[in-house]
Amino acid sequence: MPDPTNQRHYVAPVETESISVDAVRIADKPSNLWRDAWRDLRRRPLFWFSVALATLFILMAAWPGLFTNVDPRSCELAFSNEGPAPGHPLGFTFQGCDIYSRTIWGAQTSLAVGLIATVLGAVLGLVMGALAGFYGGWLDAVLSRVGDIFFAIPYILAAVVVMTVFSDSRTVWTLALAIGGFSWAATARVVRAEVLRVRQADFVTASRSLGQSKFGTLIRHVVPNAIAPLLVVSTLGLAAAIVAEATLSFLGVGLGGNIMSWGNDISQAQDALRVAPMALIYPSIALTLAVLAFVTLGELIRDAIDPRARARR
Repeated sequence: MPDPTNQRHYVAPVETESISVDAVRIADKPSNLWRDAWRDLRRRPLFWFSVALATLFILMAAWPGLFTNVDPRSCELAFSNEGPAPGHPLGFTFQGCDIYSRTIWGAQTSLAVGLIATVLGAVLGLVMGALAGFYGGWLDAVLSRVGDIFFAIPYILAAVVVMTVFSDSRTVWTLALAIGGFSWAATARVVRAEVLRVRQADFVTASRSLGQSKFGTLIRHVVPNAIAPLLVVSTLGLAAAIVAEATLSFLGVGLGGNIMSWGNDISQAQDALRVAPMALIYPSIALTLAVLAFVTLGELIRDAIDPRARARR
């Protein structure tokens, strides 16, 4: 009889592989809000299109000489409402001014008004919203009520009143201060809501526990982590300020008639719309494209910094 203790057992071969499911990738950079937003934005062709278009208008405003060497104030009545000619691809206005040159130089004024008004509104909104949201109490109540008063006043109407009162000094700075000085309330609301969210974070509590003052915690920790919505609101506000400048100039209460801007050119060309519509159409196209570029850029940035919006795509 065979010995039962001498039986052979078959053992199936086991192939061992290195499984790295739970391996930690130390070489990767830690993720954060801005890095995730950049990764999302750079994969979207519409983002690069809006950046290119916005860059084009910024170059037009900063260095108009790169695009034309024709003096926009050099006008000849002999060329009144004439069509395109060599060196003048878009024709002439009623006064005989080069439409292309005035459209290029008009970007400088329109974007300057929009930029100054946006910076002023962003600074006022950041200060008021951050103080109200972080300190709370009676300061929040007072600043919120002040913001509600300004929010209830349409800034276009307020700018009309301001420019009418200061009719003798209708400059870029006056118009920008009139727009930005009454458009900060919406920015303050957004900043206040974000500060209320951020101040509950653990790093804020840790900063206070380590002896950091409340104001120091606000400046060093809360504001940098609440700045993302402000960037979005400012980008959209820039487009709104450009439209406001054009609207006020078109109504005749904006910049003076001797200052070149898209709004002024549209206003001056409306009387000859049936005879020479191109003098109105070309500045209008430039205004539309500039507003479209900044609005699209703001919308894309807003979607990129919102994790829920990224997850839905």
